[in-house]
Amino acid sequence: MPGTHGPLNAFLDLSQMPVANAQLGPLAGLRLAVKDIYDVAGYRTGCGNPRKFEEAHTASRTADAVQMILDAGARFVGKTQTDELAFSLFGQNS
Repeated sequence: MPGTHGPLNAFLDLSQMPVANAQLGPLAGLRLAVKDIYDVAGYRTGCGNPRKFEEAHTASRTADAVQMILDAGARFVGKTQTDELAFSLFGQNS
């Protein structure tokens, strides 16, 4: 499982690959952080579980809900930490 970075350890420490977004739209100029439960093309999704992350293949397409936000102009800035398998609200992972 990748480590985290940033002042609050919220972002997963993944190599930053550019993700295409629309240049115009109602969300143009806004940033989007995506929980590690949604696929983003070019990234693996681990759902906060180290084993799932290690076994995951790089996503070939972005989840529809995320893609709609990107199509509206938001700029992807990274994937964020999530509780293991999204089971809790406390932020505790293995």
